[in-house]
Amino acid sequence: MALAYTQSVKAVAEYLGIELVDIPDWNCCGATEYLALNRLAHYALTARNLALVMPGIEEIIASCSACYFNLRRTDSNMSEHPELYTAINSALAAGDLYYIPGTLRIRHILDVFINDIGLETIKSSVVNRLDNLRVAPYYGCLLGRPKGGFDHPEHPMTMDHLLSALGSTVIDFTMKANCCGGHMPHIKAVTAYELLRRILGDAQKKRANIIAVLCPVCQMNLDAYQEDVNKHFNTSFNIPVLFFTQIMGLALGLDPEALGIGKEIVSASPVLSDRSNGA
Repeated sequence: MALAYTQSVKAVAEYLGIELVDIPDWNCCGATEYLALNRLAHYALTARNLALVMPGIEEIIASCSACYFNLRRTDSNMSEHPELYTAINSALAAGDLYYIPGTLRIRHILDVFINDIGLETIKSSVVNRLDNLRVAPYYGCLLGRPKGGFDHPEHPMTMDHLLSALGSTVIDFTMKANCCGGHMPHIKAVTAYELLRRILGDAQKKRANIIAVLCPVCQMNLDAYQEDVNKHFNTSFNIPVLFFTQIMGLALGLDPEALGIGKEIVSASPVLSDRSNGA
């Protein structure tokens, strides 16, 4: 399903005039668990991506919240801890790389849409108002970390404002910044199911007919394990989980297939087929 995120991010960015350039030979950021296994390797793995950014480029943009978090944390900790800075660059030297913290501005793609393109521009570009959608904006637990980001760490609102600008009804989603469990379904499924039940339950209680996410791990957990949650708790959740960029693309009139619509496990078709096409 992460492929759908890539497709929709690139499609929406191109439509809005944003040029995205892939980092050559980029690698996995290590997600969150790797730090507990090997601290230096975790930081060096993330710092390698920062060091690989081509000269002349001043910003690095992530669409995955885990990547965004790890890139910002690595940059921040290298700046605050000289011994870590030295150790990381000693590790990077094996690949003839070096990174000076603060060289790059690290941003999430949502930040770019909100603060570079702007809500008014996006609103004026809408051709398919999504009036029938009651959306639960789910940010997850990493977007507001570390401190000093572009949104409130405990009560983020940027995606709420964006989805409202698209014409959808955005519910007051209590669980918007709670953890989805990360990779917990592979470690202790029962614990993960309870975390997911709380998120899905709040969305159902507020009569959301779709959940919008901005992290592929969050999307995977809420979508792929929804049926397992139902079996475990005898619930009846059936809420499609789409990336916010897929919803943006639909509102902007982009081709659903080009946005990866249909790759989700809990089908969004019943909800989206009834959407209003009035501008």
